[in-house]
Amino acid sequence: MDKDKETPEMRREKMRQEELKNPSSSIHGSNLSDLVDGLGWKGTGILILLFILGFIIYAVFFR
Repeated sequence: MDKDKETPEMRREKMRQEELKNPSSSIHGSNLSDLVDGLGWKGTGILILLFILGFIIYAVFFR
């Protein structure tokens, strides 16, 4: 199909497909969901616990 005969819906779908191929959610192309997906649920739970413990230690010693 020619570019002149493309409907706006077809252009939007093509742009959406291009965005799915090359996500640009940040400068490096990765985000928090990529990190969590790579760690799995156990790793994510440990990471959250470490953040909480770090905050508690910071609050106790630096107040």
